[in-house]
Amino acid sequence: MQSLILTLHIVVCVTLVILILLQAGKEGMGVIFGGGSSSVFGSSGAGGMLTKLTAFMAVLFVITCLSYNLATSTKVAQQSTILDIKLEEMPAPAEPAAPAQPDPQPATPPATPPITPQATPPAR
Repeated sequence: MQSLILTLHIVVCVTLVILILLQAGKEGMGVIFGGGSSSVFGSSGAGGMLTKLTAFMAVLFVITCLSYNLATSTKVAQQSTILDIKLEEMPAPAEPAAPAQPDPQPATPPATPPITPQATPPAR
């Protein structure tokens, strides 16, 4: 079914391009610079075989676009699978073991070497 719709869509696209290129402009270069007739459809009216066939192909183009989209779309599941996942239970963190005996002497800070003044260069 998808290949049939896709083939029809390609045929409609090519036909629509050809029909648009076959239509002759009604006004000429004056339309580019803002000149033109006050009538919406020009002097020849709204009809013509090419205009009607182009409109029909444009409608067929939209129908084939939508039908191909519906034919190739994936169905969404009714129930989400994310809710079915069971999380692993993490073990409780082990408490640190208490020291057997407290230290009898408090820790002393490391000794720092004495600061000696540096010799200053003689002033000139």
